[in-house]
Amino acid sequence: MEATASRVGIGTRQTASVIELLEEGNTVPFIARYRKEATGSLDEVQIKEIEDAYHYVKALEQRKEEVLRLIEEQGKLNDSLKAEIERATVLQRIEDLYRPYKQKRRTKAMIAIENGLEPLADQLMAQTSASIETAAQAYINSEKEVNTVEDAIEGAKFIIAERVSEDASTREKIRKVTWSSGKLTATLKKDAEDDRKVFENYYDYEEPLNKIVPHRVLAINRGEKEDVLRVGVSFPTERIVGDLERSYLKHHVTPAASYIREALEDSFKRLIAPSIEREVRTALTEKAETQAIHVFSENLRSLLLQPPLKGRTVLGVDPAFRTGCKLAVVDETGKLHDISVIYPHPPKPQKEASKQVILDLLKKYPISIIAIGNGTASRETEKFIVDLIKEAPEPVSYVIVNEAGASVYSASPQAREEFPDLQVEQRSAVSIARRLQDPLSELVKIDPESIGVGQYQHDVAKKNLTESLSFVVETAVNRVGVNVNTASSSLLQYVSGLSKTVAENIVKAREEAGMFTKRTDLKKVPRLGAKTYEQAIGFLRIPESKERFDSTGIHPESYKVAELLLQELGIQKSQLGTPEATDVLEKVDTAKLAAQLDVGEITLQDIIQTLQRPNRDPRDDYPQPLLKADVLDIKDVHEGMELQGTVRNVVDFGAFVDIGVSEDGLVHISKLKKGFVKHPLDVVASGDIVTVWIDSVDRQKGRIALTMLPPKK
Repeated sequence: MEATASRVGIGTRQTASVIELLEEGNTVPFIARYRKEATGSLDEVQIKEIEDAYHYVKALEQRKEEVLRLIEEQGKLNDSLKAEIERATVLQRIEDLYRPYKQKRRTKAMIAIENGLEPLADQLMAQTSASIETAAQAYINSEKEVNTVEDAIEGAKFIIAERVSEDASTREKIRKVTWSSGKLTATLKKDAEDDRKVFENYYDYEEPLNKIVPHRVLAINRGEKEDVLRVGVSFPTERIVGDLERSYLKHHVTPAASYIREALEDSFKRLIAPSIEREVRTALTEKAETQAIHVFSENLRSLLLQPPLKGRTVLGVDPAFRTGCKLAVVDETGKLHDISVIYPHPPKPQKEASKQVILDLLKKYPISIIAIGNGTASRETEKFIVDLIKEAPEPVSYVIVNEAGASVYSASPQAREEFPDLQVEQRSAVSIARRLQDPLSELVKIDPESIGVGQYQHDVAKKNLTESLSFVVETAVNRVGVNVNTASSSLLQYVSGLSKTVAENIVKAREEAGMFTKRTDLKKVPRLGAKTYEQAIGFLRIPESKERFDSTGIHPESYKVAELLLQELGIQKSQLGTPEATDVLEKVDTAKLAAQLDVGEITLQDIIQTLQRPNRDPRDDYPQPLLKADVLDIKDVHEGMELQGTVRNVVDFGAFVDIGVSEDGLVHISKLKKGFVKHPLDVVASGDIVTVWIDSVDRQKGRIALTMLPPKK
């Protein structure tokens, strides 16, 4: 426990409680929401960190046991080595210590040892005044292909080189020097094809290893993968070889000195440097991938938690040129009412006919907002819609919706099952409309990796990305809660404790027997056992239930406490959510009442907060989508112009903001706010509505630089 607690920087007692709860089969969301007394109110991220650290420590201990066993079997384990292995706190240290005993392919040193040259290597290392050439003559053996004095000395040097390369402390010193003084280098490969000059910045590039930022590492890796760049690590070779000489060369004027120097240089260049280079490249990539996954995860979390646009009938538009813009009218419940297609753009524009189709839909349905996908022909469609809504019978606004992944969903088995009679593009129009109405419910239908809100997400380890994004989706779903009578199986499978099979069984039971009328009805669902029920039920809402608590985040295990609390305060369940009941709940002395009701104070505080706002949706605290009724062209914007925009994507070097022109503008990290900004995510998140000023415009390249720093007056 102490090792795990130390890795995450959380108290041993809290860490032990989390691990115990995890070992009992509790999920991270359940522990975070309903076991705050035990964990000291740790959130999902902290609990996940403990879980990951615990798995690492377990793997570390297992590897220690394995390495100790393997060395023991060779009869080479001594007390000193055993103690060093047992003290190791990282896997790399264990591997360094195991390296000399690891089974490997035949090396030059092994062949030299087989040829009986180890005593000569020992004599070299003893650095006596004896003649090395004279000593080497005794090892000449034509049967072993040691034909000359030079052959014997060469073999002895191979043995010394390997010994040095396998010394754990030597490797650790070189590793540290490399990280502090080495550089990552990249050059353009001969005959490389990079027609669009994507990697031009790295044609002749070097940067200190301890300063290079993650997104550049991934860019360079991609250039290497696409066979454009040759990438390597530049070592401070002179310094490293000098350090090796100071460690291994006792006397500089002995007959052995020059040979030892040659062996040390060979050890570094042939054995140590290639190995350390692989380690460094791997570590840089892992760090860069971790950062890229973090950025993607935070952007995804913001996207999932964007507030729903409740109670609005929406016209979804999936823009296109040649195949036309697909239209879908979706009512406030997400039900599809109408589908159509228009051709307002080249190659065969039918502008007037297209305008009439939409005006007819606006007259037929109470459409108050139009959701336009941000893909191909988005801006052209936006201009068309802006001109059209001026003639609308009632006021209509529009929103540009991030449609990333909509085509993935539209071609999925789930979409085919939901809309068997629609074409793929028509399903996309429905998805775009629903994304505006309830982003979370719609986006969970799509593989998180297909929602393009990150940087270099296609260059990172798929397993790590998938695990991280799934955790983000799970956290978002459980934070919001799910209406069990309307949720899709895609949404339900992210609820704490529910598998894909159980989620499908819930939907099937709902379709066959009708809506669930109380939480306990779910106990009858096949494969939804007692433990699953415990983990999931607090996150499942049943608005239709006669039991008021069934539509809140209060867990059934706390119903009795909640009942006693209301009795003590003289509040009826029917009064919950009223100003009067909220006022009474705000004045509760939680410490005193917790003791009286024999419940933890943190748990009681949670119950009180839920009862104050029983229908609270945490997404309501986030900024509403920016509704628009007009459009800008890049020729309309000018330096110093003030605009409002929606943050579409956050990356390491800044944030891309949709200000309503053809291309999203970039707010560089240095222009997000006054003072130092460690990362753009500390200032903005995807979906934020921000005020920006035009910093510069490159109309030829279609690039707009923005700033969030107000201009000096």
